[in-house]
Amino acid sequence: MVLKTFGWSFAITALGLVAAVLYGGWEAFGIVAILCVLEISLSFDNAVVNAGILKKMNAFWQKIFLTIGVLIAVFGMRLVFPVVIVAISAKIGPIEAVDLALNDAERYEQLVTDAHPSIAAFGGMFLLMIFLDFIFEDRDIKWLGWLERPLAKLGKVDMLSVCIALVVLAISAMTFATQAHQHGGTHVDAASTVLLSGVFGLITYLVVGGLSGYFENKLEEEEEREHEAEEEAKRSGKQVGVVQLAGKAAFFMFLYLEVLDASFSFDGVIGAFAITNDIVLMALGLGVGAMYVRSLTVYLVRQGTLDDYVYLEHGAHYAIGALALILMVSIRYQIPEVVTGLIGVALIAWSFWSSVRRNKALAAGEGGSGPAGDKTEVSSGV
Repeated sequence: MVLKTFGWSFAITALGLVAAVLYGGWEAFGIVAILCVLEISLSFDNAVVNAGILKKMNAFWQKIFLTIGVLIAVFGMRLVFPVVIVAISAKIGPIEAVDLALNDAERYEQLVTDAHPSIAAFGGMFLLMIFLDFIFEDRDIKWLGWLERPLAKLGKVDMLSVCIALVVLAISAMTFATQAHQHGGTHVDAASTVLLSGVFGLITYLVVGGLSGYFENKLEEEEEREHEAEEEAKRSGKQVGVVQLAGKAAFFMFLYLEVLDASFSFDGVIGAFAITNDIVLMALGLGVGAMYVRSLTVYLVRQGTLDDYVYLEHGAHYAIGALALILMVSIRYQIPEVVTGLIGVALIAWSFWSSVRRNKALAAGEGGSGPAGDKTEVSSGV
């Protein structure tokens, strides 16, 4: 099972490391290995959230996500995206941006650093909305019951998550403006840039979230129709195109997953510049790491891990919330990538440990579902 799911990742790893050695020797080999670990540690929460969506798809679309999807992730976000943000921020053509990336690494890194506030505001707002919508929803299973119960009640207020996100954006923009003013910069333009980027991030989430919700409902409707068609086929002895019906809705869910993955990749791409300016090594290291994240996503789905360890999804969303705040804070302060990665891993590890304790309590007859399950969560110390 492990070899079948991670086979492509192992193969891509070998090819990537060999390419690194051929490109820049053993030093390049070490850089690519470090970038791979960085991407995996920063994106583990991405895998957990993706698994919650991917489990609704059939095996065919899981394979598409693992193959074609990774090409989009590697070439789109890990290779094309850094070039695009340099071209936009420096107001130069894409060909000139590629030339800078290959021949003037220091200038290229500086342009990406200058574009960081816009990237952080956009990605931070998108991820913050994911977190807020999660914690404001009333769920049957609660991890941190003492916190999630009152938040679920507050979540009944319409558009609360949008209001909170806009307040965070305004605070971040004013903070950045203050810093720019202290350094003699054009603080009005800086603040407006952060505000505009953050608003675009919010709009993107609302559009993508609305479309994904629509397509998810369509997927459920298609499943109901498939079931009815199967019953009718059994009675009439006819065949029905079940795969085609499932595929239409799953295709749009696949697109949603790709947008979601893009929002998660911001921190990895920016963090990679702390390790290397070489766009080739960056693409190799982050690409290999992205492949492992995808394999891990499929593994979680096929093993039913999210069903067995019910708090993992909670831990991943809390990690998303932490990452969103880190991105917003990084508009003014530099946050070490190791801190970002460790916070996410720690929250997911904590949620996994809580899930194990819950399962043991249920097996011993000390817990249950619903209110009894909440009692188990409290008695487990979480």
